[in-house]
Amino acid sequence: MAAAAGGRASPSCAAVSGCTMAAVLLQVAGLSMFLYGFFPVKPTLPGFSGAESYRMPSCGSAGDGEERALPPDQLRSLYRELSEIPPVYDRLVLMVIDGLPAEFVLGRGGKPPSKEMMESMPYTQSLIAGCKAAGYHAKAAPPTVTMPRLKAMVSGAIGGFLDVAFNFNTQAFLDDNLLDQLHMIGYKLVMLGDETWIKLFPKLFWRQDGVSSFYVKDTVEVDFNVSRHLEFEFSAKDWNVLILHYLGLDHVGHIGGRQSDHGMTEGGNHGGSSYEETDSLALFIGHSVQSSYCSPYDQNEALQVDLAPTLSLLFGTPIPKNNIGVVLPGLLNSLTDKQKLRTLELNSLQFLRLLQTQLPAFCSEDCIDAKYDLGIDKFPESVEKKLCRLLSKAFDFHRPSHLHQRSNFKSIEDGYNKTAVDAYYEFLRYASEWLSHRATNKPFNLLVSAISLMIVSCLFLMGIVSCLLKGKSLGQFERRCEWKLDNHWQLDEVFIIMGIFLYVSSLGSSSFVEEEQYTWHYLTSTLYLIFLFKTTQSVLRESNSAVAQTKGEHFHGNNSSCFTSCKLIPSKREGYKLCTILIILVSGRILRAWHQGGVNWVHFPDISKSLAQADSSVVKALQIISVLAVVVLFSISLLLLRPRKMNILAVWLSHLLCGILVVLHIWQSQINTSLPTKHSTTSIAQIFYVIASTSLTFIFVASPWIFPIHSMVAEPTSSGSNPEMAIHLQGINHSMFLTGITYAAFWCLLQLLLQQPINAIPVLLIFLQMISSIIHFSLDKSLHKKWVQIVAMQLLGLSGHFGIGNTNNLASIDVAGAFIGISSYSTVLSGILMFIITYGSPLLLYLGMVIYTSVISTDDISAPYQLKWSCILDKMITLPCLLPLLMNSIALTSYTIVLLLMRNHLFVWSVFSPKYLYVCAATVCTYAGVFVIAMTAVYTCTVFSYRMRNYRDKSI
Repeated sequence: MAAAAGGRASPSCAAVSGCTMAAVLLQVAGLSMFLYGFFPVKPTLPGFSGAESYRMPSCGSAGDGEERALPPDQLRSLYRELSEIPPVYDRLVLMVIDGLPAEFVLGRGGKPPSKEMMESMPYTQSLIAGCKAAGYHAKAAPPTVTMPRLKAMVSGAIGGFLDVAFNFNTQAFLDDNLLDQLHMIGYKLVMLGDETWIKLFPKLFWRQDGVSSFYVKDTVEVDFNVSRHLEFEFSAKDWNVLILHYLGLDHVGHIGGRQSDHGMTEGGNHGGSSYEETDSLALFIGHSVQSSYCSPYDQNEALQVDLAPTLSLLFGTPIPKNNIGVVLPGLLNSLTDKQKLRTLELNSLQFLRLLQTQLPAFCSEDCIDAKYDLGIDKFPESVEKKLCRLLSKAFDFHRPSHLHQRSNFKSIEDGYNKTAVDAYYEFLRYASEWLSHRATNKPFNLLVSAISLMIVSCLFLMGIVSCLLKGKSLGQFERRCEWKLDNHWQLDEVFIIMGIFLYVSSLGSSSFVEEEQYTWHYLTSTLYLIFLFKTTQSVLRESNSAVAQTKGEHFHGNNSSCFTSCKLIPSKREGYKLCTILIILVSGRILRAWHQGGVNWVHFPDISKSLAQADSSVVKALQIISVLAVVVLFSISLLLLRPRKMNILAVWLSHLLCGILVVLHIWQSQINTSLPTKHSTTSIAQIFYVIASTSLTFIFVASPWIFPIHSMVAEPTSSGSNPEMAIHLQGINHSMFLTGITYAAFWCLLQLLLQQPINAIPVLLIFLQMISSIIHFSLDKSLHKKWVQIVAMQLLGLSGHFGIGNTNNLASIDVAGAFIGISSYSTVLSGILMFIITYGSPLLLYLGMVIYTSVISTDDISAPYQLKWSCILDKMITLPCLLPLLMNSIALTSYTIVLLLMRNHLFVWSVFSPKYLYVCAATVCTYAGVFVIAMTAVYTCTVFSYRMRNYRDKSI
């Protein structure tokens, strides 16, 4: 590529493309290595517990499990003999009501539930009040999604963090668990409800009838499909375990939010670690829990994993190998004191085997005869020593050699029993907590190597951008602006650099990660306030000079973009520059107040909560207004092209038809949780998808062929410019503008179809901010440098991401919208829609970058040799593609380093790891956006180059 006179040569288009691809591949390789090393599947003990689990483990030994080869009846008898505990029950009904929080049944903070809740469940409340049922606030570990929680209940183990991803593609569960243990001793199992059970245990159930857990639009059939079998199953005698998993309440919550009586976040989702998401109910009904006295609304707390060891001991099976739960004392009322101590001993023996695999230096044999010291807590001690001390204390009180077994020592024995129980629970709770927080051994060298690749990739991108900013590709306007400003850094440039450092620094704080929306709102609003200040200065400076007239003539000369081709007198131009900035700032302030995101202030009032409590007709009216506004803005944008082609008219009609379909969908989507989803709304959405995808494909392919490459009547041009070149560029710019505005307009309609109804206005405001920014930058291209303009638009996308209610908590992902237009569950389609909903704002701004390239990027082409398609392509997409890649690389690399440093932090799984998943998804979003920008520009320039060659050949 030729260099401009007096300017430094910039890298060629091919060189830039090659280096960029190399940097991206390095980044992908590094990210893949880090994910593999940091998020491995949590290691577990293989096999199933057998008769060896009832004996004291030897150091370094592993049970052979040969007893499991016995017939079920003999195996059941052997377990009962070894356990020394009589089986309490012979039948189990495990009823799971997805989304029912403990506070709806047991109250909260020592207070009973509301009167409405008590009246809604009179039989359950009568059991609790009559001390015939035991209720617990059973805390669930994050991620609070279905599949990991079911695994935790039946195995007593907490899975790896990436179970949140496997939740959407459940595989057979091969680890030791309660259901397989019951099946081994001859129990027959029946399952009705969520098909996740069937996927986890595909060959286990005697009878089964499953329903999809992900099709949240179904709020009726999922429950009816369970209840319709109850009369038959309760009269049948051929089963021992009946699993009932109701999903209706969960689906109602996803659609209507927490105000529809559901145990989720305010938005109706779950997956995070807030109280509302982790406060699950464990209610036990049976003779072993009955007592003469109880305080039903006390805050009886437990862990969800405590269910597995408790049921295992009550039904006479070994405790699963990887269990970290502790047997619940309130469920053992029918046992003698000796039998209760035996349950705690068996629970401790199972823990010993698990601890020996995690702590090779820990040996239970060394603890049995050790003497505990009550004052040892005053001094630091290793985990092994503390576990050994607590275990020794429990064993010493359980079987005291100095206690005489005579009747007159009964009171002494009772005291020792109580002390032994307390000692066992002290050991079990400490061991359980340590095991649950046990960090997986991560391959540190692999993680460092992965980060090194990502750092190299980031430096590559920095080097490319630096070369481009110093070289010729900046163009005449950039160099002219730098000369005028004596190469001094401007306030907006300094603020952006400082803002990047501020953001990177904030990633090391869990509070800043939880409340990241404030960072982006601050950076975006402050940057545009700086733009307002600079624009005001420019208006005041040029109002008393003749420069304005000169600038007006200058921009008319070679400018072939749609926005600036309008004949504007200087006073109106300056007025529009100010108005566009004000629109952006006002829209940003409304977006900031729409959702109180994050964690600490999520319960504060905001606009979205007010709308949620308002009449549904208000929300529906705002949705329709938003749709009409998008259609009108698209129509006005098309008028700038002075459309005379039937093709453009067809695109406008298809957009209008899609707008009508969205309005129809809104009109028929009146939330009514008592009725199943109407088939008509699904059909409307499907028709929308077909029309929108067809129109976008057509405009992408046809747009470069619509606009002329040559005209006999050329518009007047400034001296020294080439009329042929101006018409050629005009065709390219108009084609890119038409494609870009069509992308953005259809994307907005798609968002208005998929987003929560209360997010209609935020989607419209983000669209307004994008259009206003492009207009502002086009009215005076020398006021802000090109790289500053691109970064500003990217900041709009990031602040808009949080403006529509997204957070760094997995619970803010909108599940309900991922099933609009889908008649049955599809992992791929639902996953794509979920991604589109979550990253609707950043992707909209990337689509808007296509419009930006048509308005800004080719204005500095002033010589005939620069009319080569490779040169035009370089001007159009180099910075709009590289800067988003660089900013994303800085964020990804920085946060990867932070995550490695925080790998042992208390909040690594509840705060830092969910954020990292969002960072990875944002990387995919960036790649997708850059790909669309690049492919649109490459295809457009290729077609125009081909048409230009053909035209010249025919002319010759």
